[in-house]
Amino acid sequence: MSTAQRRREYAGPPLFSYGFRPFFLSAAVWATAAVPLWVWTFLGGPLAIDRNWHVHEMLFGVIAAVVAGFLTTAVPNWTGRMPVIGAPLAGLWILWLAGRIAMLTPPAFAPWAAVIDSAFLVVFAGVIAREVLAGKNWRNLPIALLTGVLALANIGFHLDTAVGLGGLNLGGMGERVAIGVVAIMLALIGGRVTPSFTRNWLKARAIAVEPAVFGIVDKAALVLTVAAMLLWVVLPTTAPVGALLVLAGLVHAVRLWRWRGWAARRDPLVAILHVGYGWLIPGLILLGLGVAGLIPSSAGLHALTAGAMGVMVLAMMTRASRGHTGRPLQADRTTVAIYLAANLATILRVAAPLVPEAMAGLLGLAALLWGLAFGGFAIVYGRMLVTPRPAKA
Repeated sequence: MSTAQRRREYAGPPLFSYGFRPFFLSAAVWATAAVPLWVWTFLGGPLAIDRNWHVHEMLFGVIAAVVAGFLTTAVPNWTGRMPVIGAPLAGLWILWLAGRIAMLTPPAFAPWAAVIDSAFLVVFAGVIAREVLAGKNWRNLPIALLTGVLALANIGFHLDTAVGLGGLNLGGMGERVAIGVVAIMLALIGGRVTPSFTRNWLKARAIAVEPAVFGIVDKAALVLTVAAMLLWVVLPTTAPVGALLVLAGLVHAVRLWRWRGWAARRDPLVAILHVGYGWLIPGLILLGLGVAGLIPSSAGLHALTAGAMGVMVLAMMTRASRGHTGRPLQADRTTVAIYLAANLATILRVAAPLVPEAMAGLLGLAALLWGLAFGGFAIVYGRMLVTPRPAKA
């Protein structure tokens, strides 16, 4: 049975008919709740959560869910094999949900919470590796490998932070590996879909300008990103690594310019892909400056995480949700407002450590805007994700 046939035969709940449905919705809901909870605690609230919880839930909760939603939807199309839908998909989602619950338990439960939380990404990475290898889809083998590394990064994060593990100290390596993996995924996958969708949009309107084809600049951007991330993982405070990160950011700027995004600026669904990818540029440059000790390191980290990752996942979630549920590929005013809120939240979060006297106010406003962006997605797109695809007229 082909991928398309398997999907047509499915008669269960719509929520589990595609991987993007439960995972995109859950990621949006959790992103809406987790950031305000952390900011509230940071500013003096009574919750017993700390920076480690915040970092973990953004990387291994929210972003991991988006990656799962994207790949469980895309990989069957890449390989032609049966999709993970129905009960297997529900089981995978329950593993993710169990991890979120476990991460809210008291510190004394940390070793068990680590095991429960780690199970999701380990199983998910195994599923993706099995499908890519069985389908002999060698082009996407790097994606399968990166998914496996992300699972190992989560385990490393727990070994570094969980109570009762003999004082093991990995120096935050799990966190850096996860950020590096997602940044590389954005460079790989974003580097495919952004110029591709832009080219299709321009051709459909007979606009002569089109994105440059994959070439030496693209290869240089990918190689520099992988090298810079690898070195940053092991040498996070070394000035030459900072210089390499800055260089990678500058090459990404050239790459993005070659995609001619300004020619498709009238379509928010296309333009936001360029904006999301564009956050890689200040993310890498500011991270490099932070490594060199010239600015607070959190500025670059949040340009990468809230900016490149947060904005790009919203770009992909809105587009995929519309396309795969049979809605027009057109951004309404609410969708544009979601994009604006996410970008403004990132600007304020990046600026906060650079303006210490206004940091508390900037953090609070950034959290509010972040919640509006992802909460807006959950409200507006949630109905699309939990209901059947509309019948064709």
